[in-house]
Amino acid sequence: MTDEVFAKDFPHRTAAMGEVRGYRLIEHRLSVPRLHGLHDGPDGSQVVFDDVFAQGRCELLLGDLIALADRDPSHVPRLVKLVEAVCHDLTTAFTHERRYPLSSCVPTLYADRIRPGGRLDRWYLNPGHSVVPAGGNVSALTVADLADHMITVNGRPLTINLPDIVRTTRQILTPDSSWVGGLTQGDPTEPNIADPLCWLDFALAGLNTLPGEAANLLWYLMGLGGWLVPTYQPDTYQRTMRLALPPLTTPRITHLDHHPRLRHLDIHYRWNTGPGRRAALTTALRALPDIPWHDLRPFLTLRVLGVVRPWPITTTDTLLTLIKAAELHQPSSNATEFFTQHTFETELP
Repeated sequence: MTDEVFAKDFPHRTAAMGEVRGYRLIEHRLSVPRLHGLHDGPDGSQVVFDDVFAQGRCELLLGDLIALADRDPSHVPRLVKLVEAVCHDLTTAFTHERRYPLSSCVPTLYADRIRPGGRLDRWYLNPGHSVVPAGGNVSALTVADLADHMITVNGRPLTINLPDIVRTTRQILTPDSSWVGGLTQGDPTEPNIADPLCWLDFALAGLNTLPGEAANLLWYLMGLGGWLVPTYQPDTYQRTMRLALPPLTTPRITHLDHHPRLRHLDIHYRWNTGPGRRAALTTALRALPDIPWHDLRPFLTLRVLGVVRPWPITTTDTLLTLIKAAELHQPSSNATEFFTQHTFETELP
């Protein structure tokens, strides 16, 4: 095997065949590496592609480019061009606005996680499980505790009722619910997008929904790529990024008072980003197709709650995650407020 190919390993042939099947569905629609084939071995299977980095076709991943632009704003125009190209591909995939039942779309990121007994139920609806561990001046809080607390966030009341959030999301994302769909790569995240634009990783390629793809990209830019993944999945971050520079996104709680006897939490938070990540998020919000907020909210809920488990996340980071999920379900919520109201640029070293 030459140095200019990349072999993706799978523990069994079925998963490898899924990668190839997804690739075949989009290879003539998107910029992708050339597929060399599927090879079986004694320890599993490999799907072999062109190595677009070894060949000089691409240089960086989207996450690497964001990290560079955070440190040196001269990289921002290049970053904006890449994000615009990503959004153009997504827009083109959904141009005809054909609608499909959720049951006919790739199930992994959404249908599987919201089904009864799925990931959200296991992570959040065990009545005896503490979703907020004890720490600092916060006692351990269960799902029931949060629903029964008075909570103010940045001076405004906020209800964090996880059973209601899960129930509402499940009522919307039923198998027969109808969504604008199209053939896409299925996981538009920072490790899967190379610059100049080339899509990588095809395990979830196929028929996907427009709000699901938008939610995946937007929450990765805001919460996963610059914060949760490098913090709580550092091995994944190191393995999937070419540069793996320390991220500069630092959401943080600036004030927290917990009064157990009064069942009251008073919280203030800021969502700090560098200029690169801020530019990527702003560009995506501008360049993505116009999606009704009520369509985007359930898919965002599953990205916010359904990627990084709520333990062993720190107390304050757990609260930040749950706050963002709860904000989605406020009657007055909207995309502008959710993504930009509490976003400030960091002072870079």
